[in-house]
Amino acid sequence: MFSKKKNTSKIDYEQRELYENARKRARQKKRLFQHFVVFLIGAVFLIVLNVVIGYQEQFKPLGYNWFVWAVLLWTLIFLVHFFNVFIVNSFMGKDWEARQVDKLVKKQKQRIAHLQEKVDRDHPLPEERRTIDPTTSTKRINPEDPERPINS
Repeated sequence: MFSKKKNTSKIDYEQRELYENARKRARQKKRLFQHFVVFLIGAVFLIVLNVVIGYQEQFKPLGYNWFVWAVLLWTLIFLVHFFNVFIVNSFMGKDWEARQVDKLVKKQKQRIAHLQEKVDRDHPLPEERRTIDPTTSTKRINPEDPERPINS
């Protein structure tokens, strides 16, 4: 609990990522279901308001009662929500995003390598500076253990 050693295992990170994605999807589906329930209750309320109570009975845009247009608009909004949860997320979910990031990183690395080749070709280093003397090199941080002090 209070240990200073951090668990940086890649498996734990991947499991956590999978858990977070599953939790996010469950939340999306729950919100869609809530939207559907509110839509049904709201549509029934609008129909009752117009037909039973008689609110704005004479207001008929384009020959239909106003509640028909309200319910159709709300249906369109619900269908967009449904499309976003089940269709778009399948094509452009976390997996798609990860593939796109990997693709862009690869492209950027290729571009950097190409630019480095161009710099090396256009502006070569003098012969004496090309080889690095290991006795004069500065100490560097080890990438495997960045927390290790430089002087050790």
